[in-house]
Amino acid sequence: MRFAVDRLDHLVITCTDVETSANWYQRVLGMERETFGDQQRRTAVKFGGQKINLRPRGATQAEWFSSVVAEPGTQDLCFVVTVAAEDIAEHLRGCGVTVELGPVAKAGALGPITSVYCRDPDGNLIEIATYGDRFPE
Repeated sequence: MRFAVDRLDHLVITCTDVETSANWYQRVLGMERETFGDQQRRTAVKFGGQKINLRPRGATQAEWFSSVVAEPGTQDLCFVVTVAAEDIAEHLRGCGVTVELGPVAKAGALGPITSVYCRDPDGNLIEIATYGDRFPE
């Protein structure tokens, strides 16, 4: 039987401090916080139809079935928004977040994008991109 991947459901990032990371993703990127799992002990942030599970550094395989190497600051993530790149940069600065690069032209999954880069509290590279007048679903 053959199949093809339809979409990304969720991803997991390892955090030095889950609370700090959850607050940053809520405050800076407007994501919604969720607790889940056994006794609601796990934390995620949600946006659209996806979520990011926030795994604490040092979690054991028994607690979190995970990749072989799971360290804070090892992710590069790109999020698509429907505002102008200049507005992205202004928002980040207003949140006290350093703009590392951008706005800059890049290639997205559906074509040309304009991106602004920053880092989350663990140093993960966060790319916030816009397709401009062409906002894909």
